[in-house]
Amino acid sequence: MRLTGKTTTKYCGPTGAITALTILAMLPIAGCASSPIPTKVPTAQSIAGLSPAGTVTLTETFVGGTGLGKGVLTYQGKKYPFRLLGSVIGPGGLSKINVAGDVYKLNDIAEFPGAYAQGTGQAGVETTGASDLWLESKAGVVMHLTGTQTGVTLSLGRDEILIEMAK
Repeated sequence: MRLTGKTTTKYCGPTGAITALTILAMLPIAGCASSPIPTKVPTAQSIAGLSPAGTVTLTETFVGGTGLGKGVLTYQGKKYPFRLLGSVIGPGGLSKINVAGDVYKLNDIAEFPGAYAQGTGQAGVETTGASDLWLESKAGVVMHLTGTQTGVTLSLGRDEILIEMAK
């Protein structure tokens, strides 16, 4: 899985993926300055005046604090399937999201995989309803996704996902 522009690490099987997610989730807590998890939270102002570089659709199911999902990036007329592994900072829950939206600041398909952070949510219980997600990767790629969530999740307002292109 591509975590930064220069480092490639592969994790095989669910144990490796969970270990990777645990390590990535703990880096911000440990104050690691070179964390692969982005710290900026994108907003409508951060993409003002930009045209979308592509579109994304994705589904993700959370059980506890971990989510698994899949999606499709449409970029320069081609479709690129991907897998994702997510975490909720907080106890988690049981929920499913179905979202779609635009991708900004994507100049090359190689910039798309990696760690994304979403910090615009509010701390508390997230229940069935509309989702409005703003995600940004360490490479600066921004996704604005809207859709629906079903179920219940207890979050501290920051979620992270790791995206790996499907083979």
